[in-house]
Amino acid sequence: MTAIKHALQRDIFTPNDERLLSIVNVCKAGKKKKNCFLCATVTTERPVQVKVVKVKKSDKGDFYKRQIAWALRDLAVVDAKDAIKENPEFDLHFEKIYKWVASSTAEKNAFISCIWKLNQRYLRKKIDFVNVSSQLLEELPKVTEESVPSGENQSVTGGDEEAVDEYQELNAREEQDIEIMMEGCEYAISNAEAFAERLSRELQVLDGANIQSIMASEKQVNILMKLLDEALKEVDQIELKLSSYEEMLQSVKEQMDQISESNHLIHLSNTNNVKLLSEIEFLVNHMDLAKGHIKALQEGDLASSRGIEACTNAADALLQCMNVALRPGHDMLLAVIQQKQRFSDLREHFARRLASHLNNVFVQQGHDQSSTLAQHSVELTLPNHHPFHRDLLRYAKLMEWLKNTDYGKYEGLTKNYMDYLSRLYEREIKDFFEVAKIKMTGTTKESKKFGLHGSSGKLTGSTSSLNKLSVQSSGNRRSQSSSLLDMGNMSASDLDVADRTKFDKIFEQVLSELEPLCLAEQDFISKFFKLQQHQSMPGTMTEADDLDGGTLSRPHNSGTPLPVSSEKDMIRQMMTKIFRCIEPELNNLIALGDKIDSFNSLYMLVKMSHHVWTAQNVDPASFLSTTLGNVLVTIKRNFDKCISNQIRQMEEVKISKKSKVGILPFVAEFEEFAGLAESIFKNAERRGDLDKAYTKLIRGVFVNVEKVANESQKTPRDVVMMENFHHIFATLSRLKISCLEAEKKEAKQKYTDHLQSYVIYSLGQPLEKLNHFFEGVEARVAQGIREEEVSYQLAFNKQELRKVIKEYPGKEVKKGLDNLYKKVDKHLCEEENLLQVVWHSMQDEFIRQYKHFEGLIARCYPGSGVTMEFTIQDILDYCSSIAQSH
Repeated sequence: MTAIKHALQRDIFTPNDERLLSIVNVCKAGKKKKNCFLCATVTTERPVQVKVVKVKKSDKGDFYKRQIAWALRDLAVVDAKDAIKENPEFDLHFEKIYKWVASSTAEKNAFISCIWKLNQRYLRKKIDFVNVSSQLLEELPKVTEESVPSGENQSVTGGDEEAVDEYQELNAREEQDIEIMMEGCEYAISNAEAFAERLSRELQVLDGANIQSIMASEKQVNILMKLLDEALKEVDQIELKLSSYEEMLQSVKEQMDQISESNHLIHLSNTNNVKLLSEIEFLVNHMDLAKGHIKALQEGDLASSRGIEACTNAADALLQCMNVALRPGHDMLLAVIQQKQRFSDLREHFARRLASHLNNVFVQQGHDQSSTLAQHSVELTLPNHHPFHRDLLRYAKLMEWLKNTDYGKYEGLTKNYMDYLSRLYEREIKDFFEVAKIKMTGTTKESKKFGLHGSSGKLTGSTSSLNKLSVQSSGNRRSQSSSLLDMGNMSASDLDVADRTKFDKIFEQVLSELEPLCLAEQDFISKFFKLQQHQSMPGTMTEADDLDGGTLSRPHNSGTPLPVSSEKDMIRQMMTKIFRCIEPELNNLIALGDKIDSFNSLYMLVKMSHHVWTAQNVDPASFLSTTLGNVLVTIKRNFDKCISNQIRQMEEVKISKKSKVGILPFVAEFEEFAGLAESIFKNAERRGDLDKAYTKLIRGVFVNVEKVANESQKTPRDVVMMENFHHIFATLSRLKISCLEAEKKEAKQKYTDHLQSYVIYSLGQPLEKLNHFFEGVEARVAQGIREEEVSYQLAFNKQELRKVIKEYPGKEVKKGLDNLYKKVDKHLCEEENLLQVVWHSMQDEFIRQYKHFEGLIARCYPGSGVTMEFTIQDILDYCSSIAQSH
């Protein structure tokens, strides 16, 4: 251990100007044993610093390295675990507890004893030594550096260090003296005993010389002792003076302490006064309402603009005072409690005054506005509420104040406003719709024909004016057109275009008046009652949004107000209550228009769709958007009903058995409907409804044309199909309806097919025997007989051929063609003007048959010289002459 201690002193502590006093070999308790050394050291320079250093052997070699160091002043507890039994474990409590196990109990005890002595000498700090034997804690004599001369202090220090230290390293001078001494005695190394004996003799000589020197200097010693006695007396006198001074200073100290305490109390009092003043200023500045504001709240004029402004400012100031954030403890002050009660009384008083005044304004508005209804009764306009809104908006800030301070009175005002205004708007809107209905029907007398009774505008009439049309048997087109299917009064013979245009303008005027009225009222409600209007969520959809989807349904109990979940819902509920009569009145107006002329549903569908689209762009969830959307559903249903009635009446058509059919009524009506619809929907936003109606109608027309053609007895089926599909094709080609392109091609194909079929069927009759003869010839060829051998057949020889040809001379052919022309003329109608088209097709078909017959004669009867009695040129002349003669 001594060698290790010497090595540590040389390698680690000497370079750092430190001296190693004690060392113990330890390892951490409870872990894998890794040995290290705990070293107690002091610095060689003043002030002395005492440390406990942990030294560990390096993993890369045999040298030691300094790992961590703790100052002894940071040590709080030394725990030896057991004071009686030998135990190598001990704990050192620095910033945390370090548990160690020494290699031996002796090393542990020596290290703890060294720590105790260092603490007593250098620190004199209260370190707790727990479970340590009292024998180890031998207290060192307390010698201060001031009470002894420096030489004695050094000697004591040296003695303490010798007591503490087991090994002292030689300094350079000592090593040099020993080397000189050993050089003077050459056998010092070979004979240590002789060397030691020589040193002992020399030491005795030196001791003797020292004694003699001391005895010789006894006189000087006595003088020195006398000087020391005198010095001690001086010291005693100085101590007495210092004691007297200390007593004097003690009284001064007591006086200074009293002065300091007094200053502290004065400072504390000033601080408290400043804080109290700050609290008072805070309460005065934030809870003091000016007398002018109090007077305005109690007596302010709520009718004039200046009074309203003063009341508004006073109400805001009162609200600020009431809402001030009091500091802890303020609400327990009597003055604060009284002031808050005073504010509360002022608020209640002013809220009652404001609510009463606004209720009177609402009532007065109803009376004033009623006086202006008479001048609007003859015009299709609604009264303007802008002046009333402008006057009321002066109270908007006061309404916001009332909403924030007394929500009960705010709700009461809201309810009263809805009650008064709903009655006012109901009178205005019903009178407005009464004027619209009168203008639609012409006069009041005429309106009774459609079921208008009273100002309510309710429709009570029957549908007796809606006549069903049947097809007459007369061949006269004029009488036939007068008996076309009414199909819900859609015929232009009953109402001209001017009447429909008039209805369209009236309906547009109604919507144009209602829309700004609703928007202005909604904007006023939002501003006056301080309700925020938010855009609806992307998922919001009204009933009108799904018109193209087919099936629609209204929400059940739509009149029941929903719970208010937001200010937007409250606006919608207020609008619904105020304008509760708009939707029923619009539905009545729509029913009247549909009864006057079911074609009006087209105008209404376009106009209403446009207004719904406009309203939804502003706010999809607004009252106007929702109401117009619901009404649009009704219009769409009427439109669908109109289409269904047309299809049903197509299916119920009965044709005359005595007169030719011609263009079927529902085909002509489809042309009229399509032409009118295209003009109405020219710039419409939504064509989906019309395109679906077109598809349904054209399918119904196609099916029922074929049905009528099959039932026709007077007119051939091909003629009915040809004429009507030609008319349909011409209509679709003229109107250029994109969704009916496929139907247009189908109509053209049906027309072409039935034209060809009719021509072929009709041409079989003028040359009937010749047709039969050549059909027999073709049958023989088909059976395998060669064409040049057909003439050897008895029934088809040359003589039979000549015999048949002679039956059809040119004169007979012309006569047969003339009869055919007359017959075709009887089959075809004049309106479609297809006679020349059909006749030209028959001419071409006749010439084709003629060429076919000549070809058979040339192939089957070669060299016979048999030819027809007429030529192609004769056929052309006959046809042209017949056409001109008729």
